Amino acid sequence: MATVLICRRFPRLSRVTTFSTTAKCKAESGSSKTKQKKEENPETDNTGMESVATIQLLNPLDYRVPYNPSAYTKSRAASQQHAARSGGQALSDAFTGPGTAQVQHLFSTAPSQALPPLQTALPKPRAKPLLKQTVLARLPVAQAKEEAENEKMEMHDSKEDPRLFQRGRPEYRSLSYDKSEPIETLPLEEADSILHSVAECKGSQSPGTITDYFHKLSCLPVEEHAALVSKPSFNKLCCDAAKNICLFSTSDLIDILKACICLVVPPTHPLLNACEDEFCRRVWDMTLDQLLLVADCWRCLERSVPSYLSILFSYANMHWKDLTLPQFVQLVYIIGEGRRSPTDLMQKVESMILKHLDSFTLEEVGAICLGLFKSLSGISDHVMKRIADKVSLQMGDMSPYALVNVLKMLRYTRIIHLPLLKELGKGIPAQIPTINVQGIMHITLTCSSLHYFDEGVMAAVAMSLPSKVTYCRSKDAAKFLWSFGCLDYEPPNEEEFYSSLIEQMHRKLHEFAKFPEHLLTGLLGLAFVKRFPEELIDYALRDKFVQKTRGSKYELRKDLFTLSKSVEIECPSYEGNRLPPQLYQEMTEMALNFAEQEIYVRPEIVQATSLLESMLGGPVYVKNHMILPHTRSSDLEVHLAMDGQPIPFNLKDPVADKKLKDIGVSLTDDLMTQLIKGRCNSQSPAELENEARTPGQERGEARTPRTGDRAALSADDRLQVEPKSGRCLEAPPTLTLNQQPQGVKLAIQVSNRNHYCYHSKRLLGLHSLKRRQLRQLGYVVVELPFWEWFPLLRRTRSEKLSYLHYKVFNPALLSGTG
Repeated sequence: MATVLICRRFPRLSRVTTFSTTAKCKAESGSSKTKQKKEENPETDNTGMESVATIQLLNPLDYRVPYNPSAYTKSRAASQQHAARSGGQALSDAFTGPGTAQVQHLFSTAPSQALPPLQTALPKPRAKPLLKQTVLARLPVAQAKEEAENEKMEMHDSKEDPRLFQRGRPEYRSLSYDKSEPIETLPLEEADSILHSVAECKGSQSPGTITDYFHKLSCLPVEEHAALVSKPSFNKLCCDAAKNICLFSTSDLIDILKACICLVVPPTHPLLNACEDEFCRRVWDMTLDQLLLVADCWRCLERSVPSYLSILFSYANMHWKDLTLPQFVQLVYIIGEGRRSPTDLMQKVESMILKHLDSFTLEEVGAICLGLFKSLSGISDHVMKRIADKVSLQMGDMSPYALVNVLKMLRYTRIIHLPLLKELGKGIPAQIPTINVQGIMHITLTCSSLHYFDEGVMAAVAMSLPSKVTYCRSKDAAKFLWSFGCLDYEPPNEEEFYSSLIEQMHRKLHEFAKFPEHLLTGLLGLAFVKRFPEELIDYALRDKFVQKTRGSKYELRKDLFTLSKSVEIECPSYEGNRLPPQLYQEMTEMALNFAEQEIYVRPEIVQATSLLESMLGGPVYVKNHMILPHTRSSDLEVHLAMDGQPIPFNLKDPVADKKLKDIGVSLTDDLMTQLIKGRCNSQSPAELENEARTPGQERGEARTPRTGDRAALSADDRLQVEPKSGRCLEAPPTLTLNQQPQGVKLAIQVSNRNHYCYHSKRLLGLHSLKRRQLRQLGYVVVELPFWEWFPLLRRTRSEKLSYLHYKVFNPALLSGTG
């Protein structure tokens, strides 16, 4: 029996259900049957095969999910056949590590601790009308051809696609290598004759003869190239060329490079070593056209030539005023492909962009943006806005590939250009089905990176993606999940959308060993929208994977911290791998240190803290800290009794915290009597409270609540006895809760624009996750929204106090409806 995994959102606890839908459901009729079939079987192939589904709805507390523009376009007919074919394959890439069952294609509804293996079954055929069967029988060849064409168009050639701007002007023929030039195929007999003469020659051939031999041999049929390069006679020809490299003219050397491109000579071949050294020596005697052509050949050979590029950039810098428009665009392309940003050139690049901006074709604009993006070259806001101005006026004439390259640079410079984004929202949704997966990913990622929410764009992406999902790389799937989670958007087809992406993450599991950041990116995006695929999380938190993250060029510990703590709070029944306590402590300290330096000192937070202390009666009634350090933002915590009176709870002396570390509690006879029999009659309650709280005050880390506890408890609410070793023994949370006075705990959020989508009151995914978890831990979330609080910062003290009084003492908070 084939399976479909349905990921359910958490909050609807009243709808916690686990059920199985099998063939018996076919007996049902009416609209409910139609709706159920859509949910169970969103994709069926065109041969009439239909899957029977097992659906499991799980609640949050027990959640278990065990430049060819055509390169970014395809025919409007979606690639349903490919998706249907790939959707049923076994997840052979999945968990094969010790102690983990291999993931196949069946999720059981049995309440086992670990998800059982997934299995794949053939879909059950469904009877169809005779006429339809007859028509379908005649289509296999056409369908196979269409599927092949769609698959070809979905593929992105990172080597060739960025070069398509070179077809826009004839001047690029002298600046770049053109694979499309027609050649006359060399007969095998003539190739054998050439190789025989090379082998029989006692001395070296003349440079002209060697060059002619290379040119002719490069005209062999493609299937003969690999065999040719491995022949001893060809190796002798290469050695003859290398020995006499200084005797060749520059044009002859360039012809030899072109022949090496045709023959797919390995980039580390000794002949290419000799050519690179010789070209570096000749740079100052070559023309700029020749220099750019040679650089383009190195790119086609996929050979890294940093020394040659350094000399090229120095040459270009000296002859900057002589650069023509095509030479400039080709130079920026070379800069991007070399992943280098020559500092002394960048200011001149900006001036040249402005000089030729009106004359650039739209494809050249895209090529320039891609070159700047790849080389991590920052440009001024003014120049980027000018580029965006041009694109926004001509977007309809721009290929999707060029447009995506502009969006990449817009994302990199963090510039929100509303005219361009609005035009994107008008025109791109209709084009989404014709754009390939990587292009769609970059469009989506641009919106999320700029915090710009356009429901039309996001909905179009969500509707188109399930049929394309098997073309997603691990990076693509992760970025889609992140983008939708970041914008906290769940599309109309949310179950189909998320289940298809989660399944693709399983398929691509082998890629996460090399790119661990992609797995964490996707899992955080899912966590933002309350989805926690258990097996992927268990894989991400295993020691072996955590060790791999340490070798990443990105700081991934913060993401691991956020993910693991979120699972602790929202999935208490999870029993898989967890992060080591040491990592928790490191990341908590890092978060608190950052908050003390960057967050607590912000004017809007400082004023709110000071005014709340004044209004409530002092610092003991307000605590400015991170209740949930893994969410990377601060809270102003206030406790209120049921009658609305503030409760003092922030009783710790921060000065004493720093001075009294590692001081144990003396076990006196009186203290032992209290611990064994209860409170000593000769000691006042206040004195006992102070003595019991001493160990907590001696631990600096005690100021931060542990998010893994089942309830949100401040450090002062926990009964602690600390032995001299420094290890803290804590009472069970339920006992501590019984000691708390009845009331509410407020988590006051002083928000800013970065917590919301651009020009909207739509909360971003991370901050939505934080507020959800605060509520789950028993806090009442009160917000001082930036659109209300920031204008008040310039008003009188009494106005601010009045506003805060209204926020804190809202009767709805105490009634539980706030």
